[in-house]
Amino acid sequence: MRTGFCAACLLAVASAAVAQRAAKPSTGDGVAVLMVSDLHFEPFRDPAKTKTLAQRPAGEWKAILAAPDTADREARWAEIERLCPTRGEDTDYKLLESSLRAMRTQADGAKFAIVSGDLIAHSFACKFAAVFPQARPGDYRTFVEKTIAFVVGSLRETLPGVPVYAALGNNDSDCEDYRLDAHSEFLAVTGKTLTADLGAEERNVAEKEFAAEGDYSVSLPAPITHARLLVLDDLFLSRQYASCSGKTEAAPAAEQLAWLRAQLDEARRRKESVWVMTHIPPGVDAYATATKAANLCSGGKAKMFLSSEALAEILANYSDTIRLAIFAHTHMDEVRLLPAAGTAGVAAKIVASISPINGNKPSFTVARVDAATAGLKDYRVIAAMDKAGTAWSEEYDFAQAYGRREFTAATVGSLIAGFNADPGAKTSESQSYIHSYGTGMGARTLSLFWPEYVCALENDGASAFQKCVCGEGK
Repeated sequence: MRTGFCAACLLAVASAAVAQRAAKPSTGDGVAVLMVSDLHFEPFRDPAKTKTLAQRPAGEWKAILAAPDTADREARWAEIERLCPTRGEDTDYKLLESSLRAMRTQADGAKFAIVSGDLIAHSFACKFAAVFPQARPGDYRTFVEKTIAFVVGSLRETLPGVPVYAALGNNDSDCEDYRLDAHSEFLAVTGKTLTADLGAEERNVAEKEFAAEGDYSVSLPAPITHARLLVLDDLFLSRQYASCSGKTEAAPAAEQLAWLRAQLDEARRRKESVWVMTHIPPGVDAYATATKAANLCSGGKAKMFLSSEALAEILANYSDTIRLAIFAHTHMDEVRLLPAAGTAGVAAKIVASISPINGNKPSFTVARVDAATAGLKDYRVIAAMDKAGTAWSEEYDFAQAYGRREFTAATVGSLIAGFNADPGAKTSESQSYIHSYGTGMGARTLSLFWPEYVCALENDGASAFQKCVCGEGK
C-alpha cells in the first residue's frame, strides 16, 4: 500500500527555491502559438486609481494605471488586504506589463494566442465592495466586464493582428467565485469581447452560444488547416458551482455537455482536428485530496475538480478527433492523459499561471504546432526570474527535457509510464518534471508523494485513481 500523500508534503512544494535555468533557443519547427492562463489581473492595488478606472472605458485604463502611484496607495491597499485576505499577491499592472513585454519577444511570429481562463483577481467581489461601499446595482458587473476587456485588449495590443481566443474561469463572474448565471447579460456582453477576433460568420454564431453557457467554436487560423478550437466555460461542471443566487442547478452543465457532443460529432463528420480548451481540468484535485488528508485506502474519497466524470468521458470518446486538450486552474505546469479504449487517448496540457499567488514564478508557454495535423510538436515554458517579473527566460523545452519529438497521447503516455516505473523519482525525466511543476519555485518535495501524484496524471476517474494509489490489482 502506498503512503505519504499528505498535506505537509504538498504545502512544502510551494516554499522551496531552485536556480533559474539558462535560456536556450527552441529547436522546434511548425506554427508558433502563445498559451497563457490565470492572469488574475488586480485592478485594486492602487485604490484611488481604481475609482478612476470605474469611471472610464477599458481602452483608457492603460494610461491611468501607468501613472505614478498615489501617495497613500500602500496604506489603502493594506486595508483592502485586511478586509479581503488571500493566500498571496495576484498580477498587478507592473507584472502584467512585464509579462506582455516578454510575450511580445518570446512569442514573436505567433499565429494565435489562447488564454485558458481566470482573467480577474481573487476575492474580486470583496475588494470591489471595499473600494465602492456605495456601489449601485449593476456597477460590479460593469467593472468586471471592463476588467476582462482590458486584459484581453492588452494581449491583443501586445500581438497586433494575432487572434486571441480566451475562456472564462471560475473567478470570471459578475457575482462571485464559482457562481454564475447561464443565459445572462454578463455572458452576452463578455462574449462580444472574447469572440471579437472571429470571422463575421463564426462570430455571429459564437456570440449566441457564449451568451448561453460561455462556449464557442472557432476555426484555427492559417496556415493550420481543417482544424478548430472548442472553448468551454466549465465552471458549470465544477463540483462547487452555484447560480448567482446560490442555487445548485444541473441544467447549464447538461446543456453545455450536449453542445460539446454536437460540436465533436460535427467535427468528426467533417474529419476536422480539434483542440478543446476549458479552465478547470477533469480528474482528481490532488491538492484538495492531500490537504483533506483523505485516507483513500481505508474508505476515504478523492476530491474531484468537477461534479462528474462526464467531461473526461466525452473527450476520451472522441480521441480520434481531439488532438489536444488544454486546461489551467492549478497554476502549475502539468501534463495529463485522458485514457480511451482502443486508442492512445487524449493528450492534455495544463498551462501554468501568470499570477504568482501560489508562490510560483509567473510563466507562459510558447508552443509549436504542425500546420497540417494541428498536432502539438513541442513547447517552451517561459518564466520570470522572480514574482515581480523583473526578467524572463526559458524554463525548459519539452522536447529537449524529455527526448520526445511531439506532444501526443502516445508520447505523454510513455512519459507517464516512465514516471510509474520510477516511484523514487530518480530518473532525469522525473526530476525534470518535479522541477518544472512549480515553474521555477522548486518542487523537490513532490518526490515525497510522487507515486500518488503520478496516479492522477492518467487516472481521471475517482475509482481508477484510488486503485492506483492503493495498489489494487498490482
